[in-house]
Amino acid sequence: MSKVIRFNKIPLKVIGVLTKKGENTFGQDQDDIILAPYTTVQKRIMAITWIQMIYAAAIDEKSSDTASTEISAILRTNHKLKFEEPDDFRIRTQAELISTMSSTSQLLTVLLRAIAAISLLVGGIGIMNIMYVSVTERTRETGLRMAIGARGIDILLQFLTEAILISITGGILGVVLGITAAKLVTVFLSWPTLVSESSVILSFMVCAVTGVFFRFYPAQKASRLEPIEALRHE
Repeated sequence: MSKVIRFNKIPLKVIGVLTKKGENTFGQDQDDIILAPYTTVQKRIMAITWIQMIYAAAIDEKSSDTASTEISAILRTNHKLKFEEPDDFRIRTQAELISTMSSTSQLLTVLLRAIAAISLLVGGIGIMNIMYVSVTERTRETGLRMAIGARGIDILLQFLTEAILISITGGILGVVLGITAAKLVTVFLSWPTLVSESSVILSFMVCAVTGVFFRFYPAQKASRLEPIEALRHE
């Protein structure tokens, strides 16, 4: 038995269901659509008398430009446009759409990188403050070590070694959590995800370098203290 659905208040009779196609190359769902006679769409839904869009396919990719030129000539003839008159329509090829999407993707990539850089800077300043406090609280320990013969380079290497271990541990945990989150998104939301090796390596390196870089200044400052000056800090 045929079913009837309503588009606003317009009844539409379902005469068939298309086979499932999934997403196209642009990530658009090809199954979430309704096909209806163009005359019904024109008159009862959109209240227009012209066709808004026509999809056409060339024989092969090499013939795309030729087909576009021929379609333009046919439309100009049907629209009775004179030679000097501009087109009253627009033709877009697959290459143009891909180029537009690539430009948009590159712009979004630049914006995301800028946001990530600002986040790293703000987070790095926070890390530096925390590291500075941790070094300051251990000033007496630093003074005792220097009083029994520790050199400034020894103090510096101690704090930097601690920073490296903390950064590596945090980087490993971050990579594991990121990969796990990507897998969970794929399992529960059915969204395809891809974790590239370059992104894992880059994120790990950024984490390690950030931790060491923002601890270097407080560690260097602690290594330059005089033993008596360090011992005075309670």
